[in-house]
Amino acid sequence: MKNFSYILTLLTAFTLVFTSCTEEEPDNGVTISGIPATAKIDAGAKLGPVTGSAEGLDGLVSLSITKDGAPLSTLPLTGTSATFPFEYTAVAADAGKNLVFEFTVTDKDGDTGKTTHVLTVGAEPTTIRVTSNITANTTWVTGKTYILGARIFVTAPAKLTIQKGVIIKGEAGSGANATALVIARGAQIDAQGTATEPIIFTSVADEIAPGQIASPNLEPTQEGLWGGLIVLGRAKCSLAGDVAELAIEGIPATDTNGLYGGTNDADNSGILKFISIRHGGSLIGASNEINGLTLGGVGSGTVIENVEVVANQDDGIEWFGGTVSVKNALIWNSGDDAVDTDQSWAGTLDNFIVIAGVNTDHGLEIDGPEGSYNAAHTVKNGSVKGHPASEFGDFRSAARGTFENLYFFNFPAPADTYLGVANAGRGDLSLDATTVPNFTASPKILVFTKLEATLKTGVTLPIAFRNGTDAFAAEVALKANTVGATKAAFTGWTWAEKAGQLADFK
Repeated sequence: MKNFSYILTLLTAFTLVFTSCTEEEPDNGVTISGIPATAKIDAGAKLGPVTGSAEGLDGLVSLSITKDGAPLSTLPLTGTSATFPFEYTAVAADAGKNLVFEFTVTDKDGDTGKTTHVLTVGAEPTTIRVTSNITANTTWVTGKTYILGARIFVTAPAKLTIQKGVIIKGEAGSGANATALVIARGAQIDAQGTATEPIIFTSVADEIAPGQIASPNLEPTQEGLWGGLIVLGRAKCSLAGDVAELAIEGIPATDTNGLYGGTNDADNSGILKFISIRHGGSLIGASNEINGLTLGGVGSGTVIENVEVVANQDDGIEWFGGTVSVKNALIWNSGDDAVDTDQSWAGTLDNFIVIAGVNTDHGLEIDGPEGSYNAAHTVKNGSVKGHPASEFGDFRSAARGTFENLYFFNFPAPADTYLGVANAGRGDLSLDATTVPNFTASPKILVFTKLEATLKTGVTLPIAFRNGTDAFAAEVALKANTVGATKAAFTGWTWAEKAGQLADFK
């Protein structure tokens, strides 16, 4: 009996010890904080990121999140306390709904803590104001209008994709406050409209909405209401002092995002197709405005086709060096020159229409190198309609290039165009011309077709075109030309065509 009593005593003692140990390790709970109970955003907008916190003295294991009861994500946790981010971008299908997110934290003992967030999602906005530079890949979506609230840069290595039919509107501003969209070196733009849904850049004063081509309230002569579209690249340019890069005009020199130039002639700044740029050219300084489309050092890897520029206070399209080519361009009512080339641009402009307005200075302004780098461009298959106040071209003393199959009409007599004597003598400028107008007749017409730099030293273009030999004296009737632009490329998507401005073009 003694032995049995001893064993019983030991068992009792063990039980007491075991019970005592269990009481010293209580089952601790789990808590969650930092997640708001409710929030409201519009479809397309993002909630957060917000930072949640979890505590569990027995050791955290995991966090799981559900959306309307369906698993959304799971995150491992460690330690006795942890923080976690939460963000959610509402999609179009979320509009008008109350989304319920449940957060569950589990510890090593299997205990859980829970909290709930209810997100109310409103309708997706159709107008979005942009005030910050674009530094990551971004898409602007069909059916929406984007407002430029500042000078907006797309910086390397980001790409801005603009879907068909999008409207971009620049707010009013001048000087350092001029609004513009600038594609910096190393960044890209992918703006591909279509012949039925072009992408339109315009002013906030324009009441145009997605689906419209012509402005419902602005005249096609109103200019300088915002900046413009600037694309910069790393292709070669002929710059004064042979510097490798320069700040593009229209951007303060202190902003390095405005630099252009380099050594990569195949540089790719993206794609522009079926775009219309309107009412731009905001003044940033004395005699310094932004062009409708500025191309600074843009490389040949860039694709630019089907571009319209309407009512820009400065030039319609201006090239500063680079190697990019442009196909199917229409410039209507430019405030200075319609087509302006500088700094040894080495690409091709093919199939273009110029419709001069009351403020148009020249149809063409052609210049050449400013440094030792010397390259030339080609301008061909163009039709240029003049205005009593305009001249068909200004070929500067450094002009370089080949100009062929060009058709000029409706200019006053004389068309005051000057060909630099040195260029004529060297043959740096190739003018293709077989038919020259009698400028006393009406309409005033000039056609370039095929002739290699035959002008003699001391002969200016006004003299050659007005008083050419019999071989160059024939007059061409309006729309009887066999050269010039193919206007079919501009039907359906341009404001000029919708306004009946292409009637005089063949």
